[in-house]
Amino acid sequence: MSMYGRDPWGGPLEINAADSATDEDRSRNLQDFDRAALSRPLDETQQSWLLGPGEQKKKKYVDLGCIIVSRKIFVWTVGTLLVSGFLAGLITLIVKTVPRHHRPHPPPDNYTLALHKALMFFNAQRSGPLPKHNNVTWRGNSGMRDGLSDASAHKNMVGGYYDAGDAIKFNFPSSFAMTMLSWSVIEYSAKYEAAGELNHVREIIKWGTDYLLKTFNSSADTIDKVAAQVGAGDTSGGTNSNDHYCWVRPEDIDYPRPVYECHSCSDLAAEMAAALAAASIVFKDSKTYSQKLVHGAKTLFKFSREQRGRYSPRGSDPSLFYNSTSYWDEFVWGGAWLYYATGNSSYLQLATTPGLAKHAGAFWGGPDYGVFSWDNKLAGAQVLLSRLRLFLSPGYPYEEMLRTFHNQTSIIMCSFLPVFTSFNRTKGGLIQLNHGRPQPLQYVVNAAFLATLYSDYLEAADTPGWYCGPNFYSTEVLREFAKTQMDYILGKNPQKMSYVVGFGNHFPRHVHHRGASIPKNRIRYNCKGGWKWRDSKKPNPNTIVGAMVAGPDKHDGFRDVRSNYNYTEPTIAGNAGLVAALVALSGDRTGGIDKNTIFSAVPPMFPTPPPPPAPWKP
Repeated sequence: MSMYGRDPWGGPLEINAADSATDEDRSRNLQDFDRAALSRPLDETQQSWLLGPGEQKKKKYVDLGCIIVSRKIFVWTVGTLLVSGFLAGLITLIVKTVPRHHRPHPPPDNYTLALHKALMFFNAQRSGPLPKHNNVTWRGNSGMRDGLSDASAHKNMVGGYYDAGDAIKFNFPSSFAMTMLSWSVIEYSAKYEAAGELNHVREIIKWGTDYLLKTFNSSADTIDKVAAQVGAGDTSGGTNSNDHYCWVRPEDIDYPRPVYECHSCSDLAAEMAAALAAASIVFKDSKTYSQKLVHGAKTLFKFSREQRGRYSPRGSDPSLFYNSTSYWDEFVWGGAWLYYATGNSSYLQLATTPGLAKHAGAFWGGPDYGVFSWDNKLAGAQVLLSRLRLFLSPGYPYEEMLRTFHNQTSIIMCSFLPVFTSFNRTKGGLIQLNHGRPQPLQYVVNAAFLATLYSDYLEAADTPGWYCGPNFYSTEVLREFAKTQMDYILGKNPQKMSYVVGFGNHFPRHVHHRGASIPKNRIRYNCKGGWKWRDSKKPNPNTIVGAMVAGPDKHDGFRDVRSNYNYTEPTIAGNAGLVAALVALSGDRTGGIDKNTIFSAVPPMFPTPPPPPAPWKP
């Protein structure tokens, strides 16, 4: 046996000499084998395996390392990718360089267009040194000695707003105007911003509140008097130079302008407190100014409660123009606003006192029940306090009175609907809230604002409507009431006339307004010299854009006559209601109200629940 053993497959493991060969022989044998193999026809794949590097068909194939592909397919693939990339880049370049044509925004609705103009009226009514951007070319600085020229007052009363077509500054309706504007901003700030008017309306409010802070000692905690009026008007037909006898521009006034001060004026002081409190919420982003407004509101309200009396006693100058019927409604109104501004529950407790509400007329009807105006704030106060019940529901001890206010608000809303006969309507559809008396529009716009606002309250509280007796009405009915009234004012009436100056093509041209009726011709007219402009049949040389005139009579008739103020005179109280109603109806319906801002100072209604006890340990 061989030393190497045997191959397990049956053969020896040793190498026989006969089987050995030189490398040269072996190479020669392989070459002979390769030639024999190549003599047979091979497919293309076999050729790629067997042919040497120099003999492969390089023109037909591309070796990608992990795969070998046809050169034709490779070229087509790479070419397609390059062309696609080039086209994509070219298209992207074209898209980025060619101007884009966005879908145009829908044109502003009539309410938004009218809102821009209605706010301009306040620019025309400014007293004092006008800002450069006031944007009313025919107005200038005026009333620069107000208060200082009155020896009995001798305090700086420069600024504020002229009330109407004259140059008197009445704090009572002016305060109401600022409260209304602030309320509308608190509820609809997003709509003001969408219309591009938020900064403008805030500036208008601040111009008014800055002046109100001048009319009393706003840094004190206790006061004993308030300035109620600057300027005087004589309706008796006397010949003394004053703001009614004379027809001159505010810039040309040279007659005495007395300051009327009052020492017991609960209605005025409470209304001023409401204005400052509401504005403090508008300006809560300016902590110092907001706190200044809150402090002034507290001081005024304290004065109104301690020194009882009406600011317009019989025979006084204010009683001839803005006579206040009572101060109880201002107590409820002012108390509600101070609660929202401070969160102090003592103000809410006062505003929901049954005796106070009874004196204010909350439990009985009467022909003017539900009519919201510069004189009677009850309807507005009830809506304002219904808001508290709808969204926060404070419960005991306020629930009973809040429920009463809420129910009364529902009754007021019912009275606005055409199916009820609380108020007549003209043939053209205008509701007669003042029962056919002159100057109806100021009451109509306030009602339109309350109706729209209350419908938005209900929707925000996921309530589809309210009951009038056994009948249920949807919130859309309230909005429709507000729209029909505002559309009437903007031109959908028998006269085919817009009662807002500058809106539409047909509007009053002889507005009862001194500044608008006298041309800016550098001629200074004396007290009687301006009468020729008052009595002129020509249209006003200056357009007082945005002024809402007093309105038509109970037969839809209107006389565009400058001397008849019952038709053609605008007021800041009326325009404040106009602005509020317009912004409430303007823009996108989905905007709705701001539910939370008004409650920013109100503490949580209920105490925070205590934390859970620590886990038990054995």
